Amino acid sequence: MKRITKNLIIAAGAATAAFGAGTFALADFMFHLSLDKRCAGRMEKLMAGGATADYLQTPHADAAEEREAARWFEESRQPVAITSEDGLKLHGWLFDADKASPAPHLYAICMHGYTGTPAEMAKYAHRFARLGFTVLVPAQRAHELSEGRFVGMGWLERRDLMCWIRLIVESDPKARILLDGISMGAATVMMTVGEPDLPRNVMAAIEDCGYSSVWDQFLYNAKGMYHLPRRWMAVPVVAAMSGISKWVAGYGFREASSLDSLRRATMPMMFIHGGADTFVDPAFLDHNVAACASIDRERLLVPGAAHALSASTDPVRYWKRVTAFVTRVFGL
Repeated sequence: MKRITKNLIIAAGAATAAFGAGTFALADFMFHLSLDKRCAGRMEKLMAGGATADYLQTPHADAAEEREAARWFEESRQPVAITSEDGLKLHGWLFDADKASPAPHLYAICMHGYTGTPAEMAKYAHRFARLGFTVLVPAQRAHELSEGRFVGMGWLERRDLMCWIRLIVESDPKARILLDGISMGAATVMMTVGEPDLPRNVMAAIEDCGYSSVWDQFLYNAKGMYHLPRRWMAVPVVAAMSGISKWVAGYGFREASSLDSLRRATMPMMFIHGGADTFVDPAFLDHNVAACASIDRERLLVPGAAHALSASTDPVRYWKRVTAFVTRVFGL
């Protein structure tokens, strides 16, 4: 009997060790696949069957505007660069206001999403430029021309955004700044608004289809994007990914929380999400709104809109709400 018990204990220990080793190996693969720039080709393939496919296959009701904005972006952009707090050279594009006699000291910073480029923010930047804003569109770390190996999912990028904000404020102490972001860019914006050293010059923020935390986002994607069969498998794998990220990239998934930052937000904020988003859970919209400490917050859910497609699904409704929000807050 003792021998049987001993054998069972040994077998259970071996099974546990094998499960742990397998979990770590899978987590390490997924971490580098998802967040390591050196695996950029595989990252793009990972996105090709999800949000990117939705974006490319869905008809855009604002296609003509997107073409016009893309031409304006290419013809009007001016390069600008800064150094991040951890020594990376970050690149961005600057655009003058596209309006006769714009109000002074107006600036907008537009943040693109995961695996994206500044060019994907062209129509948003053009809209704000036509309202009279000087617009800055940075390339997030490990994207386009900006240096960096690991994607921070908004958490590392929040301090990069703080550097861009300081660049504007140092050149114009009277600057009035709007922050705008899509997807991971939206998370970057939300994670920035709670920073204790955020200048008062930042007067408002708009987030479109951002997640509540990196932990929540990877758990949500565990089945659809990574094809992990059940939650009992997803949780330990994502936990292991978080541990690897903490060790290698400098942040854990739980600490990278939009909700915690929003609880310290005081500025007017607008939250937007598409009702048919299968990449970032639409439920995150209400989680983010509820966490926001600002008494001035607006919510917009666009029915039928897939990920990052709210403006393209219902551009009239989208821009009516966004323009009204910006006009009210900045007194345009």
